[in-house]
Amino acid sequence: MFPVSPNGIRWSESFIPPFFVACRRCRVLYIFKVYIDEGTELICTFVPIMSRIIAIDYGKKRTGIAVTDPLQIIANGLTTVPTHQLVDFLLDYVRREPVERIVVGHPKQMNNEDSENMKNIVPFLNRLRKLLPDMPVELVDERFTSVLAHQAILAGGLKKKDRQNKALVDEISATIILQSYLESKKY
Repeated sequence: MFPVSPNGIRWSESFIPPFFVACRRCRVLYIFKVYIDEGTELICTFVPIMSRIIAIDYGKKRTGIAVTDPLQIIANGLTTVPTHQLVDFLLDYVRREPVERIVVGHPKQMNNEDSENMKNIVPFLNRLRKLLPDMPVELVDERFTSVLAHQAILAGGLKKKDRQNKALVDEISATIILQSYLESKKY
């Protein structure tokens, strides 16, 4: 369906191809569309294209990754990658898909202090911010995500062999981190 002009005329889409324009500050991708009515009048609009959010459950050996859909409604597990390949994977993914921001699980102890895994995450964050300077990177509390992931696997009725798959636990943990981030932004 094409837009309706203020005087009620329905516009038909022209043969002019859409142009993509990215906002440097908010990293929202816009599509620039041109509409022409039956006469000679020209109408141009900017339509925002939603970007994905990536969540990372960083580990020493493996890292779980989850992404949202383009409308940022649903969190889905994407994959688990070896940690030493993580930066290359993220750079490749950001080149292929529009990404608004990256959310990284912040490992905390019960007394709200950083856990010992934070010493591994800080160099990763510094490198990521250097390679993707315009990409916002946020830390999100990841306490109990592994426990919740194990509970979700049990509730899902997976076989014992599948429940022992640590890569699946990491991927589900990243999905839980992303879902908690999305819920915190709703209100």
